[in-house]
Amino acid sequence: MLNTTWLRTFCTLVEIGHFTRTAETLHMTQSGVSQHVQKLEAQLGRTLLTREKKQFRLTEAGQRLYDEANRLLAEFSNLANIVTSDPAFEGLVKIMSPGSVGLKLYPYLLSLQKEHPKLVMNYRFAPNADIESAIVESSVDIGIMSSKPSLPDVNCEAIGSESLLLVTPAHVETPSWDSLKTLGFIDHPDGSHHADLLLSSNYPEFQHSNLFIQRGFSNQISLILTPVSMGLGFTILPAYAVDAFPKSDKIKSHHLNHPVSETLYLCTRRNTQPPNRIKTVIADIKQRI
Repeated sequence: MLNTTWLRTFCTLVEIGHFTRTAETLHMTQSGVSQHVQKLEAQLGRTLLTREKKQFRLTEAGQRLYDEANRLLAEFSNLANIVTSDPAFEGLVKIMSPGSVGLKLYPYLLSLQKEHPKLVMNYRFAPNADIESAIVESSVDIGIMSSKPSLPDVNCEAIGSESLLLVTPAHVETPSWDSLKTLGFIDHPDGSHHADLLLSSNYPEFQHSNLFIQRGFSNQISLILTPVSMGLGFTILPAYAVDAFPKSDKIKSHHLNHPVSETLYLCTRRNTQPPNRIKTVIADIKQRI
């Protein structure tokens, strides 16, 4: 590998065009400048310049070396700036959350990206376990979880809560236990968990969601309420997912006597110093929840 000090001496010599003035500029001796050029010639096995009294001219190899070395040295000089640069509104930010809170957050984060186009959002919906694993593996920068993480490498902070709602077709005014059994359950990946939390607190008859006939299943958060809106069954969903459903006149959400909420945790990998772009997005998330 070519010595960068020799290359700098050679490029400075070419630009100044005089050995003595080059030595003065670099605070070297004139013989030191000559030695650097000679070392380059020896390493490359090519003559780089032809001396003519007190002047010199570049050989073809010398001209090629100058052109390439000048470019590389400029890039090398900028390397420190690239490495230490930490802009607050530039770069990729990878985020994961359950679908419900994602339906609320993602539009706000896109607005932030529109305001700062170099700040790029990569947003994925996933269950809590997948989010926790992704944080540990450093494949995601920010995770929002609706259950407290258990792995020691995950740092979490409670930033809000989200209510769980019983959602029925619009014609159901009072969801009695018998009416729920008649309707049947529209299940989803967190359906059993959410039913256990909300229904066990409000219906003494409840033991498990498998007591209900399953009328359908969807793993797409935006589609879970579609069969409910068509009168095919009821479900339990976090409030943000219910609020985002476009056919609100076709469903009815019920606030039961004993409300149940899930705490939302903002999670990052422990013992890491997040760059400024991550801090920007974290601050925006905290404002929205």
